Amino acid sequence: MVATETRGGRKPWEVDDGLWERIEPLLPVIERHFRYPGRRRLDDRRVLCGILFVLYTGIPWRYLPQELGFGSGMTCWRRLREWNEAGVWQRLHELLLAELRAAGTLDLSRASADSSHLRAMKGGAATGPSPVDRGKTGSKHHVIVEAHGIPLATTLTGGNRNDVTQLIPLIRAVPPIRGKRGQPLRRPKHLYADRGYDHESYRDQVRRFEITPHIARRGTEHGSGLGVHRWVVEGAIALLHWFRRLRIRWEIRDDIHQAFITLGCAVICWRRLRNPL
Repeated sequence: MVATETRGGRKPWEVDDGLWERIEPLLPVIERHFRYPGRRRLDDRRVLCGILFVLYTGIPWRYLPQELGFGSGMTCWRRLREWNEAGVWQRLHELLLAELRAAGTLDLSRASADSSHLRAMKGGAATGPSPVDRGKTGSKHHVIVEAHGIPLATTLTGGNRNDVTQLIPLIRAVPPIRGKRGQPLRRPKHLYADRGYDHESYRDQVRRFEITPHIARRGTEHGSGLGVHRWVVEGAIALLHWFRRLRIRWEIRDDIHQAFITLGCAVICWRRLRNPL
C-alpha cells in the first residue's frame, strides 16, 4: 500500500516549502516569447507534484487525474525529461548529501553495495534476460550507500549483467560531497558486499581507490559477519522500491527511469535531513 498522508497531514507527493526552496533554484529558466507567447507554462511546483504522484503511485502517465491540478501526464513527462537533461535531479541529490554531511549525519567511513532485479515490461535500453525471472526482460538497480543506508549513487543495467561488473562504475558514480570546509569527500574507507562481488581482480581495483574491500567469498559457509554492516544497503533498496514506479520498469527510455531513481534517492535524503536518526 502507498501511504496517502505524511505525519503532518500532507500527502507525500505534495512538495513542502523546504524541499521546494532547494529545487526551485536548480530549475532551468524558460523565457516566454514576447510577440507570440503561446499558452502559459504550467507552474513548476504543480508539475513536480505530478511527477512525484507518478513516482509514488506507479500510475501510468496517461491516467494522471486532471482534477489534482498537476497538469497532464504528458506535461509532467516532458518536464521530467527536460529537468533530467538539465541535471536537476543529480544536483538536487548532491545538494542534499552536502547538507547531510554538514549536519553530521553522513558517515563515509564505510559503504555497502548491492543490486536488485525488476521486470522491464516494455524493453528498451539497459534491459536483458533476467537469470532470476525465467529469462524475462528485466533491469537491475545497483546501489551504493554510506554507513547509515543513505544512497550515494545508483546505476541502471540490464537484468543479465553480473553484479561485480558494476562495482567500479558504482564507486566512480559517487559524487564529491561537500558540506564542510576542506576537500569534498568522495571515497569511503571500507566497502562491504556479498558473494556476488567475489572476484580478486575487482578487489584489487577497489584497493586502487584506497578503499578496503570486505567481500564475502564463494564456497564458504554463511555467517561471515559482514551482514552486520551490509544490511543497510538492502534497507535502502527497500526504500527505493517503496516508490511503486521503481518496482517495475515501465519506461522504454533508460534515462527516464534513471531520472526516477535519482529523484527517489533525493527524496530519501530529504526525509533523513528532516527526520535525523
